[in-house]
Amino acid sequence: MKTWKKVAIGAGAGVVALILGVSAVHQATKDIVAVQTAKVQRQDLASVVSASGEIRPKNYVNIGANAFGRITHLYVREGERVRKGQLLAQIENVQPSADVEATKASLEAAKTNAAAAEAGLNTAKADLHRATSDWERAELDWTRAQGLYKEALIPKADYDSRKAAWETAEAGLAQAQARVAQAQAEQESAERHIAEVRATLTRAADVLQKTGYVAPYDGVITNLPVREGETAVIGIQNAPGSTLMTLADMSVITAEVMADETDIVNVQLGQPAEVAIDAMPAKSYHAVVTEIGNNAIVRSTGVATTQTTTAASQEAKDFKVVVTLEDPPHELRPGLSATAKITTATRTNALTVPIQALTVRASNELASAGAGSGAVQAAGPQKDASNGKRVEEVQGVFVIREKKAEFVPVETGISGTTDIEVLRGLKAGDEVVTGSYKVLRTMRPGARVKVDNSATKKEASGS
Repeated sequence: MKTWKKVAIGAGAGVVALILGVSAVHQATKDIVAVQTAKVQRQDLASVVSASGEIRPKNYVNIGANAFGRITHLYVREGERVRKGQLLAQIENVQPSADVEATKASLEAAKTNAAAAEAGLNTAKADLHRATSDWERAELDWTRAQGLYKEALIPKADYDSRKAAWETAEAGLAQAQARVAQAQAEQESAERHIAEVRATLTRAADVLQKTGYVAPYDGVITNLPVREGETAVIGIQNAPGSTLMTLADMSVITAEVMADETDIVNVQLGQPAEVAIDAMPAKSYHAVVTEIGNNAIVRSTGVATTQTTTAASQEAKDFKVVVTLEDPPHELRPGLSATAKITTATRTNALTVPIQALTVRASNELASAGAGSGAVQAAGPQKDASNGKRVEEVQGVFVIREKKAEFVPVETGISGTTDIEVLRGLKAGDEVVTGSYKVLRTMRPGARVKVDNSATKKEASGS
């Protein structure tokens, strides 16, 4: 055989062997799925609910107008600290002051009349005392005269004279008693008039007092929408001039935030929180949950569901949560945007896996895999073969065992930011599949896999 034929035959055999080798390698690797993995480990875990809102003082009051009138003086500026009882503003008070002075004069006159009535009563009582003495003397003379006249010891003229004197004294006594009763009535009337004038003075003084506004407690003027010379308006909510200023007690500062309805069930009074303020990004502040709202608030409108007449069952809802800051800085101002991270649960040395490792599978899919279907390649989601009946879903993770991804059902506990607690199904050191998302969504139990964490390392190095 010629040399070129031998070379050709050898080359052909090599090509065939190479093709067979490549085909064998491809056949052996075509069902292998590349995955990213992570180790099951123990660590301290905290479940956190994050909610956004704004800084607000716990106690604040909108000082509204109590009377119509022109603002003559504003004694404070916005941002100024004031003390309890300090005069804040003054409305014109010429007429109220005049009413008070006139009522005071009327009160003094009423007191003078009452004193005169009391003197008249004392005089009437003295007259009554004298009339009583005269009547008693006349009655004795009349009684004595009756005895003497029976014994014919005095003439008829003396008898009649003493009788007339007794009757006169009796009439004088009745007249004195009537004058006492009249004087008592006049005194009572004078006292009632004094009470009436005092009530009028109280009313006038109250009207005068309402023209001046004082601080109900120590605080800071956080809003001052009016100026001197403007007119204060009473009884019209949110109208210009109806609210003179806002006074806030900055000794107790809170963050009022809105928690999602899916998180509110885990929030309880007394739970710790960390508050981050957008205007002060370098530091967070310790806080504690002090108030939890009971009414859902529609996120799109900000109105409570109990106050809306339209159905909002399909809209996102929030619940108000108030956290009180334990160490608020002095430079805080109401209305600053804030985010509260509320720790709803903690675990020490908990067994954890990355949250993205969790997946679900239909129970019938797991049953078919356990029966030895041998599906070792990625496949799309299978349709339900039970004529529309609901198939139970099982939560679990894929664990790498002997280069295969075995689906292991797990029972979970609290969730952290990136990891979730595993109560049952895994042990520390197990290697679980964490990605990619497409692989986790489509991989069948028992699939052959190869670990490729290069993408994860690049992300870690890039971050």
